[in-house]
Amino acid sequence: MRADTDHRGQPKTLRPVRPNAGVEAGYRRKLDALIAEMNRSLVYWLTAAYRQNEPELAQDAPPPPDAGGYEPKPEPRRESPAVAMRRRMRRLARQWQTRFDEAAPELAKYFATAAANRSDAALKSILKKAGFAVEFKMTRATNDVLQATIGENVSLIRSIASQHLTQVEGAVMRSVQAGRDLSSLSEELQRQYGVTKRRAALISLDQNNKATASIQRVRQIELGITRAVWIHSGGGKTQRPSHVKAGRERQQYDIREGWFDPDVQKYIVPGELVGCRCVSRPVVPGFS
Repeated sequence: MRADTDHRGQPKTLRPVRPNAGVEAGYRRKLDALIAEMNRSLVYWLTAAYRQNEPELAQDAPPPPDAGGYEPKPEPRRESPAVAMRRRMRRLARQWQTRFDEAAPELAKYFATAAANRSDAALKSILKKAGFAVEFKMTRATNDVLQATIGENVSLIRSIASQHLTQVEGAVMRSVQAGRDLSSLSEELQRQYGVTKRRAALISLDQNNKATASIQRVRQIELGITRAVWIHSGGGKTQRPSHVKAGRERQQYDIREGWFDPDVQKYIVPGELVGCRCVSRPVVPGFS
C-alpha cells in the first residue's frame, strides 16, 4: 500500500466496508427461483397423485371412535395409496436433490466471486479517498477464503433441498395416514414453502456478511493493517448485548486474532456469527 499524502506518522481510521446489498439480493433471487421451481413441481405431481388415490385414501383413514374396532376388509388392490404416494414422493425427491446438487457449485461460485469483487472495490475506494493507492491481486490467502466460501455455500444450497424434501415427505405421509383431503395437504405444502424461502433469505444475508468479513480481514492483513474498531449495527430483530457494548465503547481489536466475545467465549470478527450485521473500521498505521 502506498501513501499518496503525508500522514505525519498518525494512524488513520477508515470508513467500514459494509456487505453489498445488491450481492445479497442477487443471491437470494437465484435461490428463490430454484426453490419456487421445486415447489411448483412438487405441488403439481403430488396433487395429481393424491387425486388419483383420493377415494382409497379416505378408506385408509382411521375408524371413528364409535366404530367398535371393526375395520371392513379392503378390496384387493395392486398397491396401497400410502405406498403409491411414498414412491412418487421419493422419485421427486431424487430428481430435485440431484437438481440442487448440480446447480450448487455454479451458484456458490457466482455468489462468492461477486462478494469478493464488491468487497475489494469498496475497500479500494475507501483507501483511495483516504489517500492510499492499492491494487488487489488474487493471492493465496484470498483464494483460500474464496474456495472456503464456495464450499460452505455448496453445502448450504444442497441442504435447502434436503431439508425441504424431508419435511414435504413427512407432510405427505401424515396426510395419507390421517385420511386428510387435498386442501389440507396443499396448505401444509404452502407453509413449508414459506419456511424454506425464509431459510434461503437467512442464508443469503448471513453468507454475504461472512464472506465480506472474511475477505476484508485477509485484504487488510495483506496491506499491513492489524487493528480495527468494532462498529455495532442496529439492524435485525435481535441484538447481541456484547456487540452493542463493543460498539458503544468503540472496542479496538487485533484483526489477526479477532475480538473476544464474552457471550460466546471465543474470538470472532464482525459478521461471523449467524445474523450478525456488525462491521469494523480498520485503523491504518501512521507513515513517517
